[in-house]
Amino acid sequence: MSHEEFPTENPALVTCGLPYANGDLHVGHLRTYVSGDAFTRGLRTLGQQAALVSGSDMHGTPIAVNAEQEGVTPEEFALRHHEEYVETFPKFNVDFDNYGHTHEETNVELTQEFVRAWEANDHVYEREIPVAYDPDADQWLPDRFVEGECPYCGEHARGDECDEGCQRHLEPGEIVDPVSTLTGNPAEYHERAHKFLRLEEFQEYLQGFINRMEGTSNAQNQPREWIEGELQDLCITRDMDWGIDYPGDGADDLVLYVWVDAPIEYVASTKQYSERVGTDEYDWEEVWKDGDSEIVHIIGRDIIQHHTVFWPSMLQAAEYNEPRAVCATGFVNLDGKAFSTSRNRAIWANEYLEEGFHPDLLRYYLATAAGFERDVNFSWERFQERVNTELADVVGNFVNRALLFAARNFDGTPDADLTDETETRIASAMDDYEDALNDYDVRSAGETAVALARYGNEYIQNAEPWKLDADEAAPVIRDCVQLVKAVSVLIQPFTPEKADLAWSQLGEDGDLADATVADCLQAPPASFDEPDEPLFEKIDDERVAELNRKLEARVEETTSEAGEDGDANGDSDAETEFEDLLEERIGFEEFEALDLRVGRIEAAEGIEGADKLARLTVDIGVEERQIVAGIKQLHDLDDLPGTTVVVVANLEQAELFGVESNGMVLAAGEDADLLTTHGDSEPGTKVQ
Repeated sequence: MSHEEFPTENPALVTCGLPYANGDLHVGHLRTYVSGDAFTRGLRTLGQQAALVSGSDMHGTPIAVNAEQEGVTPEEFALRHHEEYVETFPKFNVDFDNYGHTHEETNVELTQEFVRAWEANDHVYEREIPVAYDPDADQWLPDRFVEGECPYCGEHARGDECDEGCQRHLEPGEIVDPVSTLTGNPAEYHERAHKFLRLEEFQEYLQGFINRMEGTSNAQNQPREWIEGELQDLCITRDMDWGIDYPGDGADDLVLYVWVDAPIEYVASTKQYSERVGTDEYDWEEVWKDGDSEIVHIIGRDIIQHHTVFWPSMLQAAEYNEPRAVCATGFVNLDGKAFSTSRNRAIWANEYLEEGFHPDLLRYYLATAAGFERDVNFSWERFQERVNTELADVVGNFVNRALLFAARNFDGTPDADLTDETETRIASAMDDYEDALNDYDVRSAGETAVALARYGNEYIQNAEPWKLDADEAAPVIRDCVQLVKAVSVLIQPFTPEKADLAWSQLGEDGDLADATVADCLQAPPASFDEPDEPLFEKIDDERVAELNRKLEARVEETTSEAGEDGDANGDSDAETEFEDLLEERIGFEEFEALDLRVGRIEAAEGIEGADKLARLTVDIGVEERQIVAGIKQLHDLDDLPGTTVVVVANLEQAELFGVESNGMVLAAGEDADLLTTHGDSEPGTKVQ
């Protein structure tokens, strides 16, 4: 990777984490793909050659389990959902250059080539490990066929991941008190020969890689514990029939672990694209094998470890190029609570379209509602507010009034020079846009277009060209038409169809997708007609109320069908406990009882054996306190000394992982954004 600012001379590749072909898509799923599409379009406006690829993840135990329940083959089950995704993504203007799936021959062949290369380079070995076995079903139990207790934090966990506790990846045989998900009976551990990739050989490489890798801070910081601690080798085979066969000797009855063939689909999908358009237009080997390349992975934050530990090691072991950046998006919540698909508490992708909303409205909301790594809180009210106040009132209003006045009074662009002030303002927006994309800040890139339209609205309102004669009004409207052109170019990655409409209303020839930021300051067409339709229409309160009633009725119906104890299959819903928490207000006296103080971190170190916990020494003015905080994976601890924080000083002492904690450091969100002060308050200052 070059680490040069975009655009570079090297071909860029943007990939989106593979959707698991196991269910319908909802708006939470769409965030990753909308962000990936917007980022790719944005790179192209900078003049960067870029391709966007992904594919459906077809293998793994959940698909095998659900297929068995439906009485169909895993391939039939997964292909049905894959075909649904192929139809759905274009409806939201997510324009993949190639979208394949992991069961296609291209990926099968490439995956087996990867494994053969690992073996040839002596990166694979075999050893016997305990594997769960269900004697009643007479079946081995890989991954999600087994559940039990996490050996690291004690929480309930699946066979491949502690999803309810420490989020740690789990290897076969690690689950404590294993239970078969097939029969509900206790499982037995039996020794079984499996293949392993020697991850420990790549520890030094990974430590260097994570320091040069670009992207979001959560992707850069979360893997450090694994990379800097004891790196466990990766078991790359499973006892299943569904998957890609292991290509080497001695493993005829094993398939490859799903997290082996899934990321290799990025390579396979790129190869398919290259074969379709020709290597003169886009050469997949140049991206993945030769020289510098610009590979950017856009994923959900729940699979950071796989893309920053497993995947770079797999690439290095096969002598492929490493990614330039990993960008991990936050989750999408629904009105402050987690999506619950089992309770039908979700906004489904097709449901959104069936309600008659334009896809660009949701694209803009998902891409700009929060920074890449922050959670997005979706509600119909928030959606309405963003559409009405930003897209309709700002962008749509400015484009319509500027073009309408220009067409009626000048038959298009007035014969006048662009003023220096407006040229400078547009040039500044272009710089902000380019800087944001180079910082992987999709939100800020999208906001540059809205800010420019807001400037245009204020400009035309203050100048009042309707009160001026033609000569006086000409430079004002000339500026506004140029601003419309610039807004169209900059907002295209986020609202491509609506931007195309503004482009055509402006009388521009050619495809807006081919325009670059330089076109923001190119002269607009001399003539164009009055716009015949508004870009964006407002959403009224009655419509929002109707949508909320539909959602509430659907959730209530699903919950009634499932019963109070769980879903329709009798299983407990792990999300119910979270969703049923009450948001209770407290009185001022209760709040006043909290003693919040400014503190300064003097030292920080990880607690051995704890995935998330760090021991902090914090100066709170009158004394130094030892405080345990769950920030180990989310911050570079070496950078914390000297950081000002807010501390709950009168919290009862506690013992966490055998270490005494005397207070609490406040942080926001799942990324543990440490709360600090705007000024230079001294340690011990009371927060009021």
